[in-house]
Amino acid sequence: MTALLDRMMDFDLSEDQRLVRQTVRRFAESEILPHVERYEREARYPTELIEKLPALGLLGPMIPEQYGGSFTDVLTYGVICEELARVDWVIASVVSVANSLVAGSLLRFGTQAQRDRYLPGIARGEILCSACLTEPRGGTDLGNMDTTATKVDGGWLLNGTKVFISHAEHARLFFIVATIDRGRKHKGVTAFVADPRAMKGMTIGEFPMRTLKRDNLAEVHFEDVFVPDEAVLGEPGGGFPILGSALDLGRYSVAARCVGQSQRAIDLAVPYALERTAFGQRIAEFQLVQSKIADMVARTEQARLLVYRLGRMKDAGLERCSLESSLAKLKASQAATQNALDGMAIFGGYSVSAEYEIGRLLMEAKALEFGEGTSDLHQKLIAEFALGLRTS
Repeated sequence: MTALLDRMMDFDLSEDQRLVRQTVRRFAESEILPHVERYEREARYPTELIEKLPALGLLGPMIPEQYGGSFTDVLTYGVICEELARVDWVIASVVSVANSLVAGSLLRFGTQAQRDRYLPGIARGEILCSACLTEPRGGTDLGNMDTTATKVDGGWLLNGTKVFISHAEHARLFFIVATIDRGRKHKGVTAFVADPRAMKGMTIGEFPMRTLKRDNLAEVHFEDVFVPDEAVLGEPGGGFPILGSALDLGRYSVAARCVGQSQRAIDLAVPYALERTAFGQRIAEFQLVQSKIADMVARTEQARLLVYRLGRMKDAGLERCSLESSLAKLKASQAATQNALDGMAIFGGYSVSAEYEIGRLLMEAKALEFGEGTSDLHQKLIAEFALGLRTS
């Protein structure tokens, strides 16, 4: 534990970072929040709202200026994800997928031609990104995938199915992982980046959801889909380290989004508790309600500190922070779920009414618990680090 304590850092935000928080919060509350509930009811993807992001540089905070991005530090990127997710899960996901998974992977492992082709369009909002990772038979176990990539003249043929794929129907760039040899397990994993409009034989079908209808989550099926050799990211069979690096930063942005959702539950519960009366007094004056509010604040701050520490570590130059990523993802996603539950308890029966958004937060928070590795996976990883069974 001493080694872990030695890695503690100062968590204060700079004036610039506070200004970013204020700017993004004002934008999110004025431009996004008024539409979220309606878009959810209509199962409507928020294209019009996404189009407003590039003007503030919100689609390319991890993309260098030479490619048209608004490159910033990792902590500030987390603050952006947090503030967007405080208002809308889907908009925050657009930014997270584009930067943590796709642009980040292109910057670390892509060729110059791949960077020049895709990064400027991502930053300008002309190229939305989708990550085709999860499969029907294996979600968390990405080293044991069924989707195959078979070498042919000039490229590869992809066969398989991906599920729970965000932004697929609207994306112009897919980040895909497939195996060139199932027997090689993680050493067969290969990463690809390709424009779905050029991928004949690929079909995108609706994946029915009880929540997040405005995200239009999809099932993506590949049947002898040709992708050229230049679509390979890195080397054939070298995709697992690319995936690990992407998920390291991806878990950071997802954890930051969970902090935003945790905060949103507080922002909804506190004014309701001060307004609602029962037995002749405001329910905010009841000790049990106060206890729930106190727990909501405490777990949100705990999660925020873990996320900000991880951001500071990334900014200090640590390429891989797998333990800290798991800690932040586990605790932040659990905080988002429990805060939604406590918020619903404060709202009582109205929490399941369509009139209030607190009930929607619960299912969205639970979805974030599953994404980028389940809580069970992260508990396992944390324990292995503590026991010395894992070092990276």
